[in-house]
Amino acid sequence: MKEISLEVLQDAAHRLMFELSDEELKTLYEEFQTLKKQMETIGKIEGVDEAEPMTFPFACENSFLREDVAETPLDRDEALKNAGNVQDGQIKLPKVVG
Repeated sequence: MKEISLEVLQDAAHRLMFELSDEELKTLYEEFQTLKKQMETIGKIEGVDEAEPMTFPFACENSFLREDVAETPLDRDEALKNAGNVQDGQIKLPKVVG
């Protein structure tokens, strides 16, 4: 892993297109040092490499989902009949990004 330095953090901020003051950069560096110590502590836990990674902290069952059954799709006119604004057989949406 690349060593975290003030220069690395400044470069990352620049690539993300925002500026950090010297004080903010110093605070961010100190937070990364704390995070690095925490990760080293976690790495020292016996058997941590054998633990299965979790994507969610609780058991999650999706038993409420229905079976996927292929059916005849709606024709285009039926699918578009309740759309507020239709153009060229498609739903016309307002522009979202500049």
